[in-house]
Amino acid sequence: MADLIAAIAGEVRRANTQALDISFNELLDMAEGGELNIRPDYQRLFRWSEGQRSRFIESLILEMPVPPIFVIEEDDGKYQLIDGLQRISSYLHFRGALDAPHLDPPVVKGEKLQLVDCDVVDELNGLTFDGLPSALQIRLKRAFIRVEVIRKGTDPKFRYHMFKRLNTGGVGLSPQQIRNCAVRMLSNVFPDFIVELSKTEYFQNCIEGLTLERVLAAVNEELVLRFFALKNARQMFKHDVSDFLTEYMEGVADPDRKIPFDYAHERAAFQKTFSLLNKALGDKAFAFRNKAGNDLAAGFSIYHFEAISIGIQAVIDKIDLNDDAQIRELAAALRAVKLDDAFVRMTSGGGKNSPGLLRQRIDAVEGALRNAFP
Repeated sequence: MADLIAAIAGEVRRANTQALDISFNELLDMAEGGELNIRPDYQRLFRWSEGQRSRFIESLILEMPVPPIFVIEEDDGKYQLIDGLQRISSYLHFRGALDAPHLDPPVVKGEKLQLVDCDVVDELNGLTFDGLPSALQIRLKRAFIRVEVIRKGTDPKFRYHMFKRLNTGGVGLSPQQIRNCAVRMLSNVFPDFIVELSKTEYFQNCIEGLTLERVLAAVNEELVLRFFALKNARQMFKHDVSDFLTEYMEGVADPDRKIPFDYAHERAAFQKTFSLLNKALGDKAFAFRNKAGNDLAAGFSIYHFEAISIGIQAVIDKIDLNDDAQIRELAAALRAVKLDDAFVRMTSGGGKNSPGLLRQRIDAVEGALRNAFP
């Protein structure tokens, strides 16, 4: 029991926190002045509807208590927001200081939220900040919120785990969005690398079958992570894919874990893999077989993505990206395996996210490509 208490005390000492009461007007000034940092990849997680934003503003006007926000103090003294995005962004929108082009409809700076769906004071509906009486404008500006500051001396791993606990299950956050933001508590290098590669044209062409909803949930970035995780550490995958991807991303980003990752080498491998697949099949690289069974249909299959992007590694050094004859041979071999009945069974339906079935899918592609490129 004494050992348990000592272990807990040791972890508590890793935290260096401070609680402040800050007005929303001061937070607005900090955001506009760059003293409150809301990273772009985190800001895209803002998902509250106009009704939810409006009811939050109504709560402030009615002086209702609101939960605290959490920030990290950076080395230069600025604050990085890690929890409270929905509340801060709602206030910024009401004051015309929000830039959120990802929303539907998009919001641009200068556009002020018009209150809707306020369910306590109906008279607020239809008003903007400028339409409020000056007394209410002042009340809003002076409304305070508790800000929990994780000081810059706090251990990075403690900050990382705090972010995960605060944001897991939050509004609109996908597993990859949580990873992207949480791992930044350890390092920005690997998350930035993943985001950069997800935007390359040859990769985007290959995954064109992804729906807009899945792109907004950062599935395109998760695919980049999945490629590297399966290519380099497939033995770590035991049960849950999401946990496997999180553990790999943590391991590469955490300087204490030291999972090897040669950025120049991995960039070249990624570029050649998806450039070849783009030249060979383009937007059908990860498409299904059509219902007639004689061609490829539009769409995207995660099972095809895993099997093909990893299976091609067995022969990738034998294929010249500039050899048109080899590209045609690659296209024919991939089309044949994708139309094969056995492969269709391996990649259709649910319940196929297990290490054994993953290995079968990859083996099927490897075998077909080894025959094509002996």
